[in-house]
Formats: sequence, C-alpha cells, structure tokens
Amino acid sequence: MTDQLILPGRRVVRAGPVSASVPLRPVLVTVLALAGALGVAVLAVGHGEFPIPPATVWEVLTGGGTRIERHILLNLRLPRVVCALLVGVALAIAGALTQTFARNPLASPDVLGITAGASAGAVAAIVLGGVAGSLGVPLAALVGAGISATLVYLLAWRRGLDGFRLVLIGLGIGEILRGFISWVLIRAELVDATRANIWITGSLAGRDWSHAEPLALALLVLVPLALAATIALRVLAFGAETARGLGVRLQRAQLFVVVIAAALAAVAVAAAGPIEFVAFVVPQIALRLCGGSRPPLLASAMLGALLVVGADLVAQIVVAPKELPVGLLTAMIGTPYLLWLLLRRSRKVSG
Repeated sequence: MTDQLILPGRRVVRAGPVSASVPLRPVLVTVLALAGALGVAVLAVGHGEFPIPPATVWEVLTGGGTRIERHILLNLRLPRVVCALLVGVALAIAGALTQTFARNPLASPDVLGITAGASAGAVAAIVLGGVAGSLGVPLAALVGAGISATLVYLLAWRRGLDGFRLVLIGLGIGEILRGFISWVLIRAELVDATRANIWITGSLAGRDWSHAEPLALALLVLVPLALAATIALRVLAFGAETARGLGVRLQRAQLFVVVIAAALAAVAVAAAGPIEFVAFVVPQIALRLCGGSRPPLLASAMLGALLVVGADLVAQIVVAPKELPVGLLTAMIGTPYLLWLLLRRSRKVSG
C-alpha cells in the first residue's frame, strides 16, 4: 500500500520500506513542457503545402492513412520534427550542465566556443575540402567542437576550473574561430559560401532520417551519462575543498562533465547547424519555472524540445512559402535575454 505525505513543494511517496521524495514544480513543468512539445510536433508534422489534420496525423502514426499521407508524414516531415525535438533536448541539457558546472548563467556552449568550433569544422568541410571535406560536414562539425572544447578546457585549467575564467577563455576561442570562419567565407566560391552561410545560421530544412537516427542513437548514450554527471555536479557545488574531502577526484569529475556537455552540443550542431541561444536561454527559463539552485536537466530538455520545434514551425509559417532559418528565430529570442542578463549583472556589480 502507498502512503503519500505532502511536504512544502515536495511529495513523499512510500511503498513499504521504499520511499521517494518527488519535487512537484519540476515534475509539473517537465510534464507540461513534454505535452506542449508533442502537441506542437503534431501541428508541425501536419503543416505544409499538403496540410494534414491532427486526427489524420495520429491515424498515420498508428499504421493507417493513405499511401501518399504515409509518405509525406513518415519520410518527409517526421524526420525534420524528430530532429527538432532531439536537437532541443541535446542543446538544453548541454547548457544546463555547463551553467551548473561553471555556476555562471553565461556559460553555455554558445559562449564557451564549442558551437563556434563545430561551425568552423563544418565550414572547412564545405569550402576547403581536403581532410575536413573527406570527413563530411556532420563529422567535421563533431571534430571541430571537440578541438574547441579541448582548447578551452586546457587553457582555463589552473589547479581546477573557475567558472569566470572558463567563460573568458571560451569567448576568446569563439572569437578566434569566428574570425577563421569569416576568412574562409571570403575566400570561398559563391556556391560554397552560400551553402556554408545557410548551414552556420542553423536550419532544419531538408533533414531526413540520415540526420535524425544518428542523433537519436547518440542521445541514447549521452543523456544517461548527463544524468549521471548531475551526481558529480551536486558534490562540486559545495566547492573544490569539500569535494576533495568527500573523496571526489576533482579533475576527473570536471573533465567528465565538460566532455558530456561538449558531446551533446556537438551532435546537435552536427545534425542541424548551430541553432544559437537554445543552450543559453532554456536552462535559465527552466530554473525560474522550477525553482532551486541549478537548472533541472529533464525540465530543461523538454523546454528545449518545445522551443526548437516551435521555432521551426514558426520559421516555416512567417514568410511562407519560403522559410526562415530556425537559428534566426532562436537568436531573436536569446539576444534580448542576453542583453537583459548582462545589464542585470552590471547593475549588481555597480550597486
């Protein structure tokens, strides 16, 4: 028999000798965000030159529908929507990890140079060819993100990692990489430069199962590792000396968190290009909705999925029959928030 005991903000569920404390707000936010993401996904799958109502979408997904409806939904539209959901999950979790680890709301993969590294690798593959071109754009983006994350980690390490120093080093590496991208684009042929510019803006156009399936497989591995990384983050939150006193190998724990966050950002960028500000904004929204001292991973993941799939749907509607890059929409959301956050922090310092 199950007893339920209500505590402020939490529900303790008991079943015999086993009990679990469930935080109500994060669970509610996660469930509502998941429902919202799935609802928007159904609308997105049905939107297009051949509109399909939600009832028919459900019929097709459960094995019914006409041959044309199944082809349009399952082969043309569903892969794009799945990509949008998974990219949102990956970027939001990556941002939650880096912001918690650095204890700094500015510390997202966008700011730390990881996204710029992926963009540099992809642009090199598109324009320069050679070794980068032989890797293909997604793999070149993964390699670029890995190199960038490694450089930031090594340069920021001084007997441990300080969040403020990590952000400064990341900003510097990111600017160097953006300069490299600009130099490559100036030298590129018009066709290659156009293709590269579309990619680095962040777009889900033309995504199929060859993009969605590798991303899904990567997240099956990385998301459980990210949840495991939260254990290390809880200990690290008490400070370096306390963590060492508890027997935690500080450098190994910090490296583990950085690697998982970088890998999540890299696979998302490899699938859809650098969709800016999702990793930066979503964890802070989740933190404000759920409360607590750090961004919750699962709530961040569901809100990230909702933001990206929603932004992609809006990007297809605003200038139809053409469409905007989804990265432009997320940047329009994230840029004002970044300015507000910087203004707020400067007022705190001056006050």
